[in-house]
Amino acid sequence: MDKVDFKKTLKQLYSAPSGEFVAVDVPPMQFVMVDGEGDPNTAPAYRTAVEWLYGASYAMKFAAKLSLGRDYVVPPLEGLWSADDPRSFTSRDKDRWRWTMMILVPEFVTHTMFEEAVAKTGRKSGTPPETLRLEVYHEGPSLQILHIGSYDDEGPVLARLHTVVMPEEKMDFNGPHHEIYLGDPRKTVPSKLRTILRQPVKAIAPA
Repeated sequence: MDKVDFKKTLKQLYSAPSGEFVAVDVPPMQFVMVDGEGDPNTAPAYRTAVEWLYGASYAMKFAAKLSLGRDYVVPPLEGLWSADDPRSFTSRDKDRWRWTMMILVPEFVTHTMFEEAVAKTGRKSGTPPETLRLEVYHEGPSLQILHIGSYDDEGPVLARLHTVVMPEEKMDFNGPHHEIYLGDPRKTVPSKLRTILRQPVKAIAPA
């Protein structure tokens, strides 16, 4: 049985150069998602969200293998981040952040399989978060870069995107800041963490 690895089949979305922002056009894709807010380092809801995302994702993976004969590598954790003031990202004012944590789910996984996965995970983990869902997300045109290093060192990279790159390209924000975590912070020293930083953009309308 072949095992699909989306980091390879969707390489343009799960890799980027580390020195410059590149343009990508992100198609509609299906994710299991949970919403929350606050500092991800201290908010209990964040840990619960991540635990449920992985629990449901692996349950769906095994269900697809058993019932469909299709296997895949569970993709990396991703996060959509927003705030009333985008400068809170460059200043790392994490208490002001809102987030949607998510993991890509293949299109052949159905809502019925998702509901069964939630029920299976719930037998171990209790009541799921209210916002746990399976949903299609479409970002479209975006700029992205590979950040190597601590999450808290992202500030200057994002400041350059917001104050230099986007103005020069005459682009405006068109959705929340997106991060794809290619490294595991539990096993990797902060200086070697690899994270895709992505920002959906749109052309600024002529005055």
